[in-house]
Amino acid sequence: MSTSTLINGLPASTIPVSDRGLAYGQGLFETILVSAGQPALLHAHFDRLLQGCQRLGIPDQGLMDALKADIAGLSLPAGDAVLKLIVTAGSGGRGYLTPNPANPNRIVTLSPMPAYPDQPEMGIDVCWCETRLAVQPALSGIKHLNRLEQVLAREEWRHTNCREGLVSDTRGFVIEGTMSNLFFVSEGCLHTPDLSGSGINGIMRRQIIAQADAWGVQIHIGDYCPEQVMAADELFLCNSLNGIWPITNLGEHEYPLGHMTLRLQSLQLQRKVK
Repeated sequence: MSTSTLINGLPASTIPVSDRGLAYGQGLFETILVSAGQPALLHAHFDRLLQGCQRLGIPDQGLMDALKADIAGLSLPAGDAVLKLIVTAGSGGRGYLTPNPANPNRIVTLSPMPAYPDQPEMGIDVCWCETRLAVQPALSGIKHLNRLEQVLAREEWRHTNCREGLVSDTRGFVIEGTMSNLFFVSEGCLHTPDLSGSGINGIMRRQIIAQADAWGVQIHIGDYCPEQVMAADELFLCNSLNGIWPITNLGEHEYPLGHMTLRLQSLQLQRKVK
């Protein structure tokens, strides 16, 4: 399949140079798995997008209906694909103050699903990044367009045996991967970093926490230093596109394909439609 893009509901490939998403990063995005012709977990993605709009001062009246119409205007394949939604604050003059009223722009792109012949679902090598994430509660949890911290972190490695990098915040606590959320298991308990100051509250992260709670697994959300992460019995990363990727090597430490990781993988949580 080829990539298709709609801007404000019409086929296009350009936006005005005055767009505030370009000028200031005032915008949001969601990356959604399309499975069997349906966007997976679309309601959860919309909820996070609306939360982001409220934080960034982007009007959301009628936005979800417009995005649903945009998605309906694309030819979703019967197989897997990637749906990306971008909402910006629209065009505005010079200066940081958001125009009143703001007129948001919508960009919806449908792309082929990436292929991973090396089977990362069986385990990946992960490295530590030197780049630190700023602690900013006003921006934590949402997928705003300013991804410069992630860009800098991803630039730190180019060798092919490392598939993802773990980043910490400026306090030294481990937060997430450059494109994923982190979980680890210690003594039968599931742990994941607190994201109230930095990082993205991923849709798959939420699904995993809910599933573990349904199983009666003890879940801890807190501040963890790298030494605590490396001492874990099993580790894995997740996002809504790739599902769960076990960590089998972190630095010089090796980890097994753990029971809890495999059990969660077997559910294919990222392929739920509702």
